[in-house]
Amino acid sequence: MSRSLTAHGATVTGLGTFTSLGRGAAETFDALCSGKSGLTAPPEGHLLAGSLDVAGIAPDLESTEVLPRGERMVDRYALMALAAAAEAIEDSGLRIGTDVDPTRVAVVLSSGAGGLTTYEEQAHARRERGPTAVSPYLLPGMLPNMAAARIAIKYGIRGWSSAMATACAAGAHAVVEAARLIRYGEADVVVCGGTEAPLNPTSALAFKHARALAHGWEDPTAASRPFDRRRNGFVLSEGAGVLVVERTAFADARGAAGYADLLGWGVSTDAFKPTAPRPDGEGAVQSMRAALANGGLTPDDIGYVNAHGTATKLGDIAEARAVRTVFGADGGPAVSSSKSMTGHLLGGAGAVEAAVCALALSTGRLPPTHNLEEVAPDCELDHVRGTARPSGTEAVLSNSFAFGGHNVSLLLGRAGSRTRRGR
Repeated sequence: MSRSLTAHGATVTGLGTFTSLGRGAAETFDALCSGKSGLTAPPEGHLLAGSLDVAGIAPDLESTEVLPRGERMVDRYALMALAAAAEAIEDSGLRIGTDVDPTRVAVVLSSGAGGLTTYEEQAHARRERGPTAVSPYLLPGMLPNMAAARIAIKYGIRGWSSAMATACAAGAHAVVEAARLIRYGEADVVVCGGTEAPLNPTSALAFKHARALAHGWEDPTAASRPFDRRRNGFVLSEGAGVLVVERTAFADARGAAGYADLLGWGVSTDAFKPTAPRPDGEGAVQSMRAALANGGLTPDDIGYVNAHGTATKLGDIAEARAVRTVFGADGGPAVSSSKSMTGHLLGGAGAVEAAVCALALSTGRLPPTHNLEEVAPDCELDHVRGTARPSGTEAVLSNSFAFGGHNVSLLLGRAGSRTRRGR
């Protein structure tokens, strides 16, 4: 290792996820490692029944589980973020206002689109019943910053608060912002992550008509096939991921255990097309190399890449080319895609996958790519297939790429804090 993994002083102390694989980060990670898929045909009565053959549907969630009674028109995207945040904060053991000054706590909770279902329902009400049917609660229900705002209100967080809206890179961008806030001394603790609830007819049909979604699979669990020769699109999913990131010295002082250290990040823009990556993967190359440089590591230090890996024809090839460019055609790190089992959570994906990377470091297990039966031409890498792979790696990358050409690579390392989780 060319540089100390604790150089940047940001430690992940709490994890929370809410996905089609279940409630809770440990449940999601164990399902991934066992090859369990969360993808299913939308059941009768679901908003997408009859519109899509397969989706990643998270568990039911009532607003009263995460908010006081009486709160009105809280979109599912915000409810899932609140559920994931509750788990992450409890997991960290942090008591905001007791263990830490609330003005030294930040929240960065991103979403690609915010409350799409709430907006669609209100637009339908206006068409059916006229202008007076539009609720004044629509705005706090649909705005993409409201997940961050509601977390701040619930926990009395009074420091920096923001929401990134960079499509499928939004969750990873939130983690970047957390690292920056800690590195530059603007916060001691950051609650960060991403959330998305796109499983409504208009959003789903837009992706379907764009021919971006997996189709023609009799078995829904076989539909998401990153890097596989028979892949034909991604599976639209919902969910949220939240991480509690602390200044390492602060976490050590309160005796908090770390899952992983957040070492660095790389961000780039393709400047190519609104919905397609550069075919040579140059934007992804730039973001991965920037993350390594930012963390003071080399390609040889990386033992695992959690790929963006959506199972689109162009995206998988571009990312595989980028990984080979950064790490070399021979050897290189192990690679897998969580989306083979979770589906694509859009703005929530990068945060959930960052949590997966933190758990991979703390447990020494690398989850496989599901449905990778025959590696497609130009997608050759050291793929983790079939079952989870034991690993002693000390540093990993997590990639997130988005419509608009947004590229984010997160660099995480084994926790260097005084107390570690897992192994």
